[in-house]
Amino acid sequence: MPEIQSNSYSIFISQDITKEINRFFRSSKGKYNKIFILVDNNSLQFCYPQLVEKIEHFENAEIIEIDSGEEHKNIEVCIQIWNALSEYGADRNSLFVNLGGGVIGDMGGFIASTFKRGIDFIHIPTTLLSQVDSSVGGKLGIDLNNIKNEIGVFNDPKAVFINSQFLNTLDKRQILSGFAEIIKHGLIADQEYWNTIKSANFSNLNSFDSLIERSVIIKNNVVKIDPKENSIRKTLNFGHTIGHAIETFSLEHDNKKHLLHGEAIAIGMICEAYLSYKVCKMKKADLDDITLFILANYKAIKLEEMDKHRLIELMKHDKKNEKGNIQFSLLSEIGKCEINKTASADLIIESLKYYSDSVKLFGK
Repeated sequence: MPEIQSNSYSIFISQDITKEINRFFRSSKGKYNKIFILVDNNSLQFCYPQLVEKIEHFENAEIIEIDSGEEHKNIEVCIQIWNALSEYGADRNSLFVNLGGGVIGDMGGFIASTFKRGIDFIHIPTTLLSQVDSSVGGKLGIDLNNIKNEIGVFNDPKAVFINSQFLNTLDKRQILSGFAEIIKHGLIADQEYWNTIKSANFSNLNSFDSLIERSVIIKNNVVKIDPKENSIRKTLNFGHTIGHAIETFSLEHDNKKHLLHGEAIAIGMICEAYLSYKVCKMKKADLDDITLFILANYKAIKLEEMDKHRLIELMKHDKKNEKGNIQFSLLSEIGKCEINKTASADLIIESLKYYSDSVKLFGK
């Protein structure tokens, strides 16, 4: 079973991670007097029962449940959870367990890192998105006014336990959302991996073990070099400057069924691949390869219905920006990414039009 060492913690990947979780508690030698498990309605129903029978320390843990969805990743929900921790008598010898997807991990880690100036926490990611991306690297935070991760901290968990069997609890839409981050890892770091990704078998999720491991290794290698996102870690934001703006716009306007993170990032990657073609002189063949593959797997979205000027305003909140310039991480070729690239508002809007035009020609 792979054990990947990050800067201050281990990442365990297995179809049965209960042995490693039990070993973690044995090695803690009774340090934790109380355990709190943060779940949403999905991870409580489908994932918690798989663990509680095999992990003795979970039997008497306090369960804190929240509603699922990005719209709940805000300060109001944090306050409710901090209040619950106070009422249950949590102290600095308590352990906070994040059992769920990206929202649970991002917000739960932020809550643990700020409660009593910080208590220990571990991640048990249950979605593909959280397993290959958000659980690795120590980025924690919440949204402010629907702006993604506007408030947050860098802080490492004590461990990350990835169980690929949890993927069987997800629908195809959630799998595709996480798969967008796998696509990104291939595009920014490994052309051979990109070719492997294009042959992924969605009918056999057990085959995703190698994809999860490779993606975690790629992200972890970047994070170990640049934990605070001063340089190379910015490459992990390919597709995210435009993608986060589209995701936030959807959160603002689509009350019933907003875009998932990976769905917005998939659009962002096509748009930013176009910027890569224009700014970094990436080959047209690479642009076509990226565009056709993503459109073949992701539902087309009508960007014409989104206010382009609002999207630009949202991009101005991106944390990579400097001196008022919207900055991007762009591809010089598939497998190589350059940071701190700028694009004008007109060129960004042109990239959005490229997506819309491509949808008309190739979208499903």
